[in-house]
Amino acid sequence: MPKPRKTPKVSTETTPRFAIAIMAAGKGTRLKSRHPKVLHQVGGKPMLAYVVAAASRVVPPGGIYAIIGHEAERVREADSSMGINFVLQAPQHGTGHALMVAREALAGYDHVIVLSGDVPLIWWQTIAKLRDFHLEQKAAMTILTAEVPDPQGYGRIVRRRAASAEVRAIVEEKKATAAERELREINSGIYVFAVKPLYHYIDRLSTDNPHKEYYLTDMAALLVKAGERVVATAAGDAHEVLGSNTRAELAALDVRLRAWKCSELMQQGVTIYYPHTCVIDMEVEIGADTVIEPYVQLLGRTRLGADCRVQSYSVISDAEIGDGVLIRPGCMIEASRIRSRAQLGPYTHLRPGCDLAEEVHMGNFVEAKKTRLGRGSKANHLTYLGDAVVGEKVNVGAGTITCNYDGQRKHQTIIEDGAFIGSDATLVAPVRIGKGAYVAAGSSITEDVPAGALGIARGRQANKEGWVKHRAEAGKKESS
Repeated sequence: MPKPRKTPKVSTETTPRFAIAIMAAGKGTRLKSRHPKVLHQVGGKPMLAYVVAAASRVVPPGGIYAIIGHEAERVREADSSMGINFVLQAPQHGTGHALMVAREALAGYDHVIVLSGDVPLIWWQTIAKLRDFHLEQKAAMTILTAEVPDPQGYGRIVRRRAASAEVRAIVEEKKATAAERELREINSGIYVFAVKPLYHYIDRLSTDNPHKEYYLTDMAALLVKAGERVVATAAGDAHEVLGSNTRAELAALDVRLRAWKCSELMQQGVTIYYPHTCVIDMEVEIGADTVIEPYVQLLGRTRLGADCRVQSYSVISDAEIGDGVLIRPGCMIEASRIRSRAQLGPYTHLRPGCDLAEEVHMGNFVEAKKTRLGRGSKANHLTYLGDAVVGEKVNVGAGTITCNYDGQRKHQTIIEDGAFIGSDATLVAPVRIGKGAYVAAGSSITEDVPAGALGIARGRQANKEGWVKHRAEAGKKESS
């Protein structure tokens, strides 16, 4: 009889389940602000958005838990589209307490990575390396550290031996000895915990400190005392773990992010003169061979095509701009679309909802709102176009106004292809200027002008011969 086959061994090993908890409950007391700390912006986005984005590269959004407290609903609303979870910490009794209230949410995971919502420079690669190091070390707690030239104010990492990964304790500066204060390796406030030992020992945390709070840093000493393995690894760049407790620190983070953004764009073929004078948000995209002059602001999700030029003092927010566009000095453009080879400015103001086709020209002190201009149309001087649809190759003369608001409702002005609007015309909406029609200068148009017609709406001119002389003589008689 054939020998029975051996039953194959079934592996009991499974992929460890990781969650990420983001500390986002703080008030930001030292910022002197009424707003949630993590919603303060650097590089054009709330700090928490950077942390969530990095975390999402390491675990799925469904495994991310933002622990919120101060102005909790505002924080929840700001990040609701990201698909993450929220845990309410109310009231707030410290970082240790934050993980206490998250116990139920994290119970189904093997490990939890703890990030700070006010540390926006953290790279996802660093989080992934920290996770892998934690698993390799089979640790109960892994601490991300940094070597800094001036460690004043930070907790120091006290290792068992100089070359050892194992940590004896995190010592706050106020409690550190003179020798410990000389250490330059600091605690970043970013950790990985094995969930079982974390929640086995977390209730032993004490509030025996000036703020009467539960500090997560004290978990290191608790776990070491219990015989659990606590290790540390340093971040490659100390700037990654910089926090933002003051307005000055916020400004420093903003400068670093924007400098990095300019460097990245220049590597992609963008010319930026005097980059330290420009304000370019992190989500801005710019095509190659575009030139950005000094003192330009490119904000939000602005997209600039190739071979454009943006001249000084222009502010562009959430705009989509095609190739070869020239934007002269002092333009303000918000939430609008500009197609290729258009020219704007100086001092053009596009309010939200404008759509300019190819080769459109808008010039000095022209303002538009929720207006479309067809290919090759021009409005070069001192004009307001509101709620208007302008066809192709239309000329809008200087001083033209579309009167779009009657005090209660907005109305639309339609100017068809090839029309010519004379200077100082007033178009009282709703009104339509037909294809190829002319509007005489100085007219106040309240009715439609048919295609090919000339619309005139102004008083007939009358000249009073000798009027100036008569007026002067009458003035002399009155004064005598």
